[in-house]
Formats: sequence, structure tokens, C-alpha cells
Amino acid sequence: MAKEHHYRVQLTWTGNTGTGTSSYRAYLRDHEVSAEGRPAIPGSSDPAFRGDPARWNPEQLLLASLAQCHMLWYLHLATTAGVTVVAYRDEPTGTMVEEATGAGHFSEVTLRPRVTVADPAQVELAESLHGRVGEFCFIARSVNFPVHHRPATDATGTADSGTLHD
Repeated sequence: MAKEHHYRVQLTWTGNTGTGTSSYRAYLRDHEVSAEGRPAIPGSSDPAFRGDPARWNPEQLLLASLAQCHMLWYLHLATTAGVTVVAYRDEPTGTMVEEATGAGHFSEVTLRPRVTVADPAQVELAESLHGRVGEFCFIARSVNFPVHHRPATDATGTADSGTLHD
């Protein structure tokens, strides 16, 4: 039987400059995303859509969610496979296509995890685990565009292998 998990956040628009949405340029896209017991995330739209470049935009948060989910499942799979990960970083990129109507959608995201493992003999196994993450990652399984991964794995004290996989 499937278990359900429920989530709740609050979204509050903070961009009323005094005249509300009386015109396209009359308001800021600023808002806060919050949840009980957590610090607020200052949000806005992408600067291309009159947003504040100092605040997080939804597109960046989508990339962050995919990268976080991949990392957390990867670390779990590494643990169960007996692989000791000592460092992990990622610099994901995404492509959003804006249509003539102003609507848009993501066409793809590429994760670029850079992993360091403790044992050089486990580099190949560690790298292969990225391919299994897609079976489990809740966020990647929920989006309607491809999520590619191009991992590189090395071991403590070795040079980055630079091995790329999709």
C-alpha cells in the first residue's frame, strides 16, 4: 500500500508598492516562501520578467529541488552499496523555452554532480549509482521533461576523472 506524504508552505506577495497591480510596472514581483519553523526564502521572478536578481526565482528553485533530491537519493544508494562519499557538489543547469504567448516550459535539466569517494577502487561503482537515482527521486519522477546527469567521480587524493555519463 502506498503511503502519502503531505506538504504545506505559505506564499506571501510582498511587492505591493502602494497601487497594487494597477499596471504591469506598478508592482514588484517580490514574495516570500515560508513554512512553519523554517526561515523564509526571498523570492521574485527571473530578472527577464522584471524580477529582483538578488532573490530566488521559481526556475532556480526547481533546479535546486531536482539537484537536492538527486543528491539525497544518491547518498542513500551509496550508503547501501558500501560506498563512502566524502564530498559532493553539483552545478545543475536548465533550459526553459519561452513561447510567443509568454507561456513557457522547461525542456530539460542537466545535473552535474562531482563526487569524491574514500576508496579509489569504488569510483566505478560510485559513478554507476547515479543511473539508479532516477528510479527513486520524487522530484525527477514528477516532472515532464528529461533530467540528464553528467557525473564525475574521483577518490580522495586522485585527480578528477572527468568521466561524463548521461
